[in-house]
Formats: sequence, structure tokens, C-alpha cells
Amino acid sequence: MQSVEIYTSPLCGFCHAAKRLLNQKGVSFSEVDVLSNPDRKPEMTKRANGGRTVPQIFIGDTHVGGCDDLFALDRAGKLDTLLASE
Repeated sequence: MQSVEIYTSPLCGFCHAAKRLLNQKGVSFSEVDVLSNPDRKPEMTKRANGGRTVPQIFIGDTHVGGCDDLFALDRAGKLDTLLASE
């Protein structure tokens, strides 16, 4: 199983939706709250190729994007494959 990292803010509904999908799939993930840790936001922006909004989701070395991108991968049947790849 690939490692999953998600940059979030506690006030973000899209962040909660993305985490809910990952939890429903039984996927463990590490979370970086950029509101509580603003010094991590430049790191997120750099890793996300300029993405400044949350969530920013990474599966292994792959930048998935945001919540809509995560759900689109799932609808296309590609999320489970990406999670399982090594």
C-alpha cells in the first residue's frame, strides 16, 4: 500500500470529504494541517506544483490534486490501483 499524505485545514469541507473517502476505503494517511502549521504551506505549494488550496493529496510520489481529483480517480476505478501500486 502506498503512503498517503494530505495537506488540510480544519475549516475545509473538501478536506473532510477527501478524508472521509480515504477512511471509507480503510486507507491510513498522514495529515498536515496548514492552518495550525503555516510554515508547512510553502512546502505544500512547492510539492503541488503551485497548488495553494487545500486539500492537496499525495499518494506515494504522485500528486493527486484536490478532493475533486481524488473522487474522479475513484469513479474511474483508478484510485484503488494507485493505492496498491508500489
